[in-house]
Amino acid sequence: MSGWQPVRRTRAFEDVIARIEERIAGDGLTVGDRLPGERQLAEQLQVSRSSVREAMRVLETLGVVSSQAGRGPDAGAVLISRPAGALTDLLRLHLGLSSLSLEEVIDARLMIEQWSAARAAVQGADLSVLGGALERMDHAATAEDFVEHDTAFHVAIAEASGNRLIAAMMRSLRDSVRRYAIEAVERLGDTSGLRADHHRIHRAIASGDHVEASAAVATHLRRAYPDISPTSTPSATPRSSGAEDRGRPEDRAGSEDRAVSEGEGRHEERRRCDERGRPDGVG
Repeated sequence: MSGWQPVRRTRAFEDVIARIEERIAGDGLTVGDRLPGERQLAEQLQVSRSSVREAMRVLETLGVVSSQAGRGPDAGAVLISRPAGALTDLLRLHLGLSSLSLEEVIDARLMIEQWSAARAAVQGADLSVLGGALERMDHAATAEDFVEHDTAFHVAIAEASGNRLIAAMMRSLRDSVRRYAIEAVERLGDTSGLRADHHRIHRAIASGDHVEASAAVATHLRRAYPDISPTSTPSATPRSSGAEDRGRPEDRAGSEDRAVSEGEGRHEERRRCDERGRPDGVG
């Protein structure tokens, strides 16, 4: 007799997590809401308090709850939302275990950051945070300081895109390779080339030039990671609204393709100059 599937045995703490997920989805629980206390939750779910504690530890690691001791109205974990921290820990562990290569991380950065820079340029995003990080980077006294402000700069680009998930992914990618970046800056010593790249990216976004913004990001990552950067880089140039949106879809697509091609041509000569004296892997 065929068609039978094995019964999946779950551990009690997994059932607790599943019930919490159901309440978040079904009852609209959100950041700042407090879950029942450990004893109350164990009684309601008919599980042991140790199962509840284990579930809370898992959710805290995932950046979903903040557990704290308390009695009465102060009892119970509080729902939070810190996806970047959980993603960072996961990526760093898999990098350490070689489950993910640094090349794959940089490929992901390239796709995310080119799109983010182009989107920020099209939207005319507020660049005050980006400018502040750029200024602090210019005055960084140590490799650690430079990488801290460099990370803030690149995360600010993702945040300027207006997509919170993209911003969380970008922070996780940068934080997961922080150690490698600091070591690379120490080996490099002179960060003037990287800082020049950052100023170019900032100018492109501020001027609304999405083609230049995307090209500047690609040039920067080729400079920062010359040994593992892809030989060709895809362009991520979102369409702006207004006059450019009028006309047939095929005409708009053709215009965008020509703009990308022309933009890459304009920057090819500058790229050759920029690539001289590039470091071993920072930015």
